[in-house]
Amino acid sequence: MEKINFAIFVSGSGTNCENLIRYFASSERYHCALVVSNKPDALALTKAERLGVPTAITPKPELNDKEVMMPLLQQHGIQFIVLAGFLPLIPNFLIESYPRRIINIHPALLPKFGGKGMWGHHVHEAVKAAGETETGMTVHYVTPVCDSGEMIAQYKVALSPNDTAEDIAEKEHQLEMQYFPKIVEQVLNETFPKS
Repeated sequence: MEKINFAIFVSGSGTNCENLIRYFASSERYHCALVVSNKPDALALTKAERLGVPTAITPKPELNDKEVMMPLLQQHGIQFIVLAGFLPLIPNFLIESYPRRIINIHPALLPKFGGKGMWGHHVHEAVKAAGETETGMTVHYVTPVCDSGEMIAQYKVALSPNDTAEDIAEKEHQLEMQYFPKIVEQVLNETFPKS
């Protein structure tokens, strides 16, 4: 059976990226065929290379250039894209080329704490400042409007008033490690049903 190739787009340390690569390493159906980062120094690239996954660096001008991105993705046979801590907005041509085939993980319970500038520690600090009693992760389809696509799944965790922004980040991160690969697999199964 021919495997479905997916790409992971990432900007940072790549804990989710590494978790996904390891999770799908033994899959008979799905294969992480490429890791793309907008940052040449992203630790995720080193982790991917150690695990034998090809990588590509696409700074913003390349990311927004159809003549660069489409051949790159076609070269690796990419049929689906997972954003795992990828900061730039995805250009419209990619969204049009991969309809309902690009998903993103967000480190808060959308629609709260989403949108421009809401990534990483900014999100957890906003959750703390708002005095929230819970936080969580959201997985959603990517649309041209940041963090506004249809929600696929949310997982929640309780917060205490004593939790710092770092505590909140750690609690939310545990949810990502536990659930994100399973959600990706579920969406892949729905997107590519067995014939």
